[in-house]
Amino acid sequence: MSAYAALTRAGHKAYTRDRTTLFFTFAFPLLFLVVFGLIFSGKDVEQSGAPYIDYIAPGVLSWGVANAAVFGIGFVLMQWRRDDILRLIRMTPVRLPAVLASRYVLAVAIGVVQAVLFVAVAMLPFFGLAPAGSWPLVLPVLVLGITAFLAVGVIVGTFAKTPEAVAAVANCLMIPMAFLSGSFFPIDAMPGWMQDLAHALPLYYLNDGVSAALTGSGSGSDIALACGVLAGVALVLGAVALKTFRWSDRT
Repeated sequence: MSAYAALTRAGHKAYTRDRTTLFFTFAFPLLFLVVFGLIFSGKDVEQSGAPYIDYIAPGVLSWGVANAAVFGIGFVLMQWRRDDILRLIRMTPVRLPAVLASRYVLAVAIGVVQAVLFVAVAMLPFFGLAPAGSWPLVLPVLVLGITAFLAVGVIVGTFAKTPEAVAAVANCLMIPMAFLSGSFFPIDAMPGWMQDLAHALPLYYLNDGVSAALTGSGSGSDIALACGVLAGVALVLGAVALKTFRWSDRT
């Protein structure tokens, strides 16, 4: 078995055995869908006239997938570095690309399962989400979004030295970004300067791309723009993550 396969298998086993992580990865975003679905049941978004579920489902889904990517890799790298596991791995023939690739495959798999589960719940008669014909294009948007936010998580996990630090930094990034990017309510209701700020955040493009593909609220150019921006963010932050990566806190 290759080092990459062994790391991927070990990561999968560790993940599925952690019930707390499973809950916050899959059930926590669904709680937001249920809460907002109950609050805005039968109502339309004032700015567009679309059913509220067509807005909230893509937004919460995007936030949930991005959140899982950042926290998942951030905590793992911090713990492995703190326990000197990364230093021991470095003493073997295993290289950094194999370590990160094993976490990347797990993050993508988790994101796809999240999306399938989330959309299935949103399509229940009570919520009434009706996916558009372009819904398969959600997959490339999600994969690029996961890639971008995984790079964010690598950077967080590189500099944070305790679980509390990872949680604090990741939450300070993801919670304000969720509100400013329109994951929970329309950015059209924000002041103009906040709308301009939203266009500078990667989560905005993940929201917009998923929404355009899943509900048909946008065009193919909107999906292409979202994919392009997320790919660019992934390249830039990925380069930063590789440049700043540390195998041990001792050096």
